[in-house]
Amino acid sequence: MPELPEVEVVRRGLHRWVSGRTVASVQVLHPRAIRRHPAGAADFAARLTGRRIGEARRRGKYLWLPVEGADLSVLAHLGMSGQLLVQPHEVPDEKHLRIRVRFADSAGPAALGEAAGTELRFVDQRTFGGLSLHGTAPGAADGLPDVIAHIARDPLDPAFDDAAFHEALRRRRTTVKRALLDQSLISGVGNIYADEALWRARLHYERPTAGLTRPRTAELLGHIRDVMNDALAAGGTSFDSLYVNVNGESGYFSRSLDAYGREDEPCRRCGAPIRRRPWMNRSSYFCPRCQRPPRAR
Repeated sequence: MPELPEVEVVRRGLHRWVSGRTVASVQVLHPRAIRRHPAGAADFAARLTGRRIGEARRRGKYLWLPVEGADLSVLAHLGMSGQLLVQPHEVPDEKHLRIRVRFADSAGPAALGEAAGTELRFVDQRTFGGLSLHGTAPGAADGLPDVIAHIARDPLDPAFDDAAFHEALRRRRTTVKRALLDQSLISGVGNIYADEALWRARLHYERPTAGLTRPRTAELLGHIRDVMNDALAAGGTSFDSLYVNVNGESGYFSRSLDAYGREDEPCRRCGAPIRRRPWMNRSSYFCPRCQRPPRAR
């Protein structure tokens, strides 16, 4: 599943190629792609056509496009294989094309430049993702859709409150990796970047949050931000062709992973073999020497 760096890479592409353009037409090619929009395909298309798209925004793993002049946003669920691609009109349709959005280039900004003649395509092989229209959460200045108002801010958000996060960690009485994957506590962190940040922080994934000191929490947040910024610089993490940016290019941060996916490979810090353990229908990767498990009570 895409995590914060992958979604942010897509957001930046949409900001460059789509924000500020006016929708000329919408074509829904598969009903599952708009299943989260109960009013159906015709309503989805009608409410977007003729509207100007605002600045692409993101909170954690969630991405949306505000619709100017309406209390609406297009919320994108990428799921496991969803892709938002910007393609020239003449490029043949992808095999798993689900939604096509064409723009009225002549009605768009004066400086369209290379964006002219392109369209936005939602491609999804497994059809777990989709697009939907939602109203704005009460009091949200950034057009945050109401259905994701419960999602916490992410660690790269300037408004993220480090002190409040620490206090919430102490109150949760859970383990550190469970807390990092709780999107109501901190958003954008998934299995890959949790393992990477915990490796950098030398913390075992089952470490109780109640025992974390304020300096230890600050150190962990620093590692989370560092690993996410490193992943952003590499275009995100791609293990197959399903995650790509809006130009269809894969990220290459997988080459720099220190823990995730490296079972039995030597730890880059101490040389001990990286271990994998089943964890909540996923896997946790860690160094048994650098990340000592907590003592049983």
